Order: sequence, then structure tokens, then C-alpha cells
Amino acid sequence: MPRLRHLPLLALAVCFAAPARQAPKPPATPRHDASSVIHGVTVPDPYRWLENPGDPAVQAWIKAQNAYTESVLAAMPDGKAMTARVRQLAITSTTRSGPLLAGGTLFYLQETPPQPQPQLIAQPWPDGQPRVLVDLNANGGITAITGYWPSPSGRYLAYGTAEGGSELTTLHVLDVQSGKTLPDALPWAGGGTTPQGVAWDADEHGFTYVRFPPPPAGQAVVQFHAALVHHVLGDPATADAVVFGKDYSKVAEYRLLASPGAKRLAVLANAGDGGPAEVWLRDGADWKKVLGGDANVRTAAWVGDRLVVASFAGAPRGRLLAVDADGKATPLLDQRNGAVQDIAPVADGFLVVRSWGPDWWVEQYDDGGRLVRRLDLPAHDIGIGGIAAEHGQPRALIAYGGWTLPSRWAEYDAASGTLKTVFEVKPAADYSKVRSYRIDGLSRDGTRVPVTVLAMQDVAPNGRRPAILYGYGGFDIPTAPHFVGPELAWLERGGVLAFANIRGGNENGQQWHAQGQKLDKQNVFDDFHAAALALLAARWTDRAHLGILGGSNGGLLMGASLVQHPGDYRAVVSMVGIYDMLRHETEFANGAYNIPEYGSIDDPAQFKATLAYSPLQNVKPHVAYPAVLMTTGANDPRVAPWQSRKFAAALQAATTSRQPVLLLTRMNAGHGIGAPFSQRVGNTAIMLTFFAQELGLPRGK
Repeated sequence: MPRLRHLPLLALAVCFAAPARQAPKPPATPRHDASSVIHGVTVPDPYRWLENPGDPAVQAWIKAQNAYTESVLAAMPDGKAMTARVRQLAITSTTRSGPLLAGGTLFYLQETPPQPQPQLIAQPWPDGQPRVLVDLNANGGITAITGYWPSPSGRYLAYGTAEGGSELTTLHVLDVQSGKTLPDALPWAGGGTTPQGVAWDADEHGFTYVRFPPPPAGQAVVQFHAALVHHVLGDPATADAVVFGKDYSKVAEYRLLASPGAKRLAVLANAGDGGPAEVWLRDGADWKKVLGGDANVRTAAWVGDRLVVASFAGAPRGRLLAVDADGKATPLLDQRNGAVQDIAPVADGFLVVRSWGPDWWVEQYDDGGRLVRRLDLPAHDIGIGGIAAEHGQPRALIAYGGWTLPSRWAEYDAASGTLKTVFEVKPAADYSKVRSYRIDGLSRDGTRVPVTVLAMQDVAPNGRRPAILYGYGGFDIPTAPHFVGPELAWLERGGVLAFANIRGGNENGQQWHAQGQKLDKQNVFDDFHAAALALLAARWTDRAHLGILGGSNGGLLMGASLVQHPGDYRAVVSMVGIYDMLRHETEFANGAYNIPEYGSIDDPAQFKATLAYSPLQNVKPHVAYPAVLMTTGANDPRVAPWQSRKFAAALQAATTSRQPVLLLTRMNAGHGIGAPFSQRVGNTAIMLTFFAQELGLPRGK
């Protein structure tokens, strides 16, 4: 996520080589007389002027803050060695992700570090030769692929691109056989506030896709009121007409699911983030709503001519319903152990991905919903990355990885139950000496919070290990085991990593999610604090050596954690976070999309609850706050960059500790999605260098 006139992230390694010196004081930030009156409560807002990025004074402030941050980071003596080790660990063998099968062709992304961006690959499955379809690396990685959607036979491929981290997508169409890009270029095709989506017609002459309303000439697109429009190959984008979703919702989001052969189309439609979906089916030109929000549907997949949906109404771990051609939903599979995360067809039945806390697994069922087997995958410490499969085909491709296991693909034979590894990433180091441990925190209301602790096999709790605790806790998004990769640089020096499965995610199902939403959001912060106290109780660390890490909604978690318990954390890294919850909803596009998750301050009770935890409004003067490093991207469509500016200014003015409060703004970046390799390496290097300095990690040799 680069910057305002500041060095490329990998060049920070050169800065880090500078000799250590005392950090200067942060630039002073003027306070202006501004406030809001909400439900009769006056809320001061002295840093509201920082919300306007076009103000020359704000641009000067960003530049001064970046210079300050760079000077402090440059004085950290371990930076050069940490950056070099992180880069070394990041250069693995070729990686692959996002497998999709269509018409016997496998499509996926492939990246060979330090290649800036992945290439889009097509491979006749299972034994054909891979072929590069799209390579956007010529411009240094500024352009990213945002998604790809093969036609039913695999003849065509629609793919999206976005610039500079903005996520605002333009669709392109490729003839897979010839490799030629067709003249079709379709702007405003979702991204950021609402997800992209494409569903091909059965005859492959066109497709339905997500689009924001085209703006008047010379004006920027407004990222509300997304609808589904239809495009005919060869026609101009101006000819594309709305076929679904006109006036559906200002904050509409859609997931498009085409049946085998694209004979039918299902749409999971949401009004904003975090809530249940309505299920709609298209029959010719007509649309029929078959399940409403009361069914609490979260995911679905076509299994032959039936749409199998996961409903969480009255079943917090999820039960499966089968929707037939007439739109009638009948029970298929009752709630079982483990929360439903995903569904995929295989042979004449289907696969179900489940989780419980940090444990993930896959089960196979026949077409009647009878269990065939649990797949022979590792029982612990892995997460399932996705499944590529087609109905009627006996083989599926399952992507998975774990804390010490780089991503790999296994070909699953539904008849025999065998798994054969067909692709695996070769890491740049030996991870076999990393060990995982399970502990539980006890939240304020008595809820047990799972925490996974990672350390090298010869590292035992001694009460003062430098430790980093990660959390997210929101939007139905689980914290799953994933390859630690370059963060081995922290572990191999005796550091500890910990990951908390706090409420707000869906690791334990929808009740786990719901208990971290709206009026119950404080549960998320209490869970995270319980996880931190569990690390202290297990003597993995102490308050002088504990750091916390999170981003986006996890940045809100970081902000709330450090203002509620400033003495319990020594250092905080918070990326693209939300800190002013009272202005997030009313003054930035994606805030309206977040109402299903956070609630609205238009409701007096929700306003009271939000004011009680909103980080910015709870910064207190004359408090010794921990060391803080915040990052943001100027093109972020998901969280306004001014959120970080206002919170950094407030903390800098309030803290009485000698610990730095830093803000790094990357000017040609967004929320981090689609960031090139150098930015990803730089992000990790800066984060680990900051924690190493503040938590006292032993120096590298």
C-alpha cells in the first residue's frame, strides 16, 4: 500500500539501516471547533477537518505524518535484517489460488515470487499443460485481477481488473482458445463496497453481471444501488440493461450462482454486509424469491438441478435445504457437528466444508443427504481454501493449508475416498519445528474463547516472550489456520504468535457471529481481552511484551482494545481500521453497507452502545497509551482513510507515554486487496520490525 511521496516499501530496508536515534515528537495537529449533536448528546469532533483529502492542509498533514513515521522506522536498528529475512521467506516456489473448473478446464491464479501480481492460467484438467491467459505485470503490479468467471464450456473467460487498490472493477472478455481479448470492456462492475459477479448465459452469447449505475459524463461513479445487468458479446456497455435489482437496495450486494450448463440462475441478494441473504431464482426473464431473510441463508451451491442452501434459521450450525425447479425448499440435511462454511458438488452428491473453532474439515454426502465419509485430511491446524468441482464428475480439487503447511491442492476421488496431492508450494525454510498449542480465554459473560499459540519447539512459556495476538471478530468471517510464511522470521527468534477465534466470526456458526453484532459488539472486545489474559495466565508473555494486530474490522478491534485496556498491551499494529464509528455510517459510502453488522446510530440504543466503544470518542487525555502503528491506503473503498488520520491525531495529542504513535498513508493503494508482492513483503517487514523494536525481540544474527 504505497504512499505520498515516500519510498517504495522494499526501499525501507535501506532506511532501516540508519543508526538508531531518539524519535522526534509527532507533528502537531490543529484542533478545530466542530461537533455533532446526536440524540441530544453533543459529541466533540476537533479533527473533523482531516476528513477532507482535497484540502491542501490535509495533504500537508499526511506528508508530515509519513515523514515522521519513516524517521521513526528508520531508527529501528533491526529493520534491515528483518526486511531481508521476510523477503527471503516470502520467495517460495510458485503459488496457485482460486481454482475453478468449467467444461473440463481448470482456471486459477499463479504467482512466482517476486512477481508483482498473479497470472491467470488455464489448464485442461487433469493432465493438460498450463497456459497463461492474462499477465498484468508489465506496469509494475499497479493493476490487479479482481475476479474471473469462465463460461459453461470454458470457451470464454470474463475477468475483472482494478487500479491502485481501488477495487472498482472493469470487466474484460477473453477467447480462451485463441487467447485474444474481445473488444468488450465493461466499467463500474462492482468492487469495494459491493462484490463483483458474473453469470454466463447457456449459449455463451452473453452474461449477467453486477454494475453500479453509470455516472453522468465527467463525474465519478457513486458506489450505491448496484443492480444486475445483461451484456451481449460485441455490444457496447451502454447497451447493457438492468435485469434484476432496480431499486432493490441502496446497499445491494449479489452472489450469482449458475446451474450446470448455465440453464438456471440463482442470486443470493443482501442489503449490506453481515446479514442473511434472500434467495432468488430466474426462470426465463422472470424472477422468483424462494427464500427470504428469515431463512438466514449464508451460502449455496448447485447440485445438479437442485440449489442446495445452508440455512441457519433455528440451526446455528446450519442445515441444508434443497430448492427444486419450482422454488420449493425441502429439508436435505439436518444440523450436525460443525458449522457449515461451504458447499460444493461432487459426483451425484456434494461436499460440505465445516469448522468448529480453529478446526476445519470436509464431509462427502450422497444426493439424498446421507453421509458417505469424512475426508482424510489433517484433523487440526488446517483451513480449507476452496473446492473446484463439477456436478457428475467423480473428482474434485480441494485447496487447503495450515500454520506450517503451505497451500496445496489434493485431487479427491469421490468413489474411493482417496486424496492425491497434485500441487504444493515449496517453502523457503523449514517449518517442521513450529509447534501449535491450544488455550482458552474466559470472556466477561463466561464464553470460552479458543486461542491458538504458535512457537518453535524449543520455546517454552517463561512469562515474558515477545508475543503478537491477532484477532478480527466480525462480518461472518472466520479466523482459520493459514500458512504463517514470512512470519517465521518472528518465531525463529523466540517470538510467539497467537490467533483468537473471537465472536463476530462464524467459526462456531451463526450464534457465534450474532453475539458479536450490533448491540452485542462489546462481546468481541471482551473476547479479545480474554484471549490476551489467557496468554498471560499461560505464561507465554506479560504486558510488557504483548502486542496486538488486526485490520479493517480488526482495526476497530485494535482501537477499542487499546482505549479500553491501555495498560495491557505494549504495542499495537492496526491496518486500514475503523475508529470513528459515529461518522463511519453517515459520512462514507461503505458505512451504510455495514449497518447490518454494526447497527445504526439512528437508533438511540445503538447510538449509546456505539458511543461506549467507538475508539475515537473514548481516547482520554493524559493516558499512557501503548506504541501504535497504523496504516491506511488513500484509495480504500471499504474504510475511509480519514478514520486513521483522526484517530492518530487524537492518540498523539492524548498519550503521556514515550511510545510512538505512527501513521503510514500509502497513496497508490487501497484496502490491501490486490496489493503487489513488494507491498505485501513491505507490510510484513514493517509490522514485524515495529513489534520487534517495541516488544524486545532478540536481534537477528
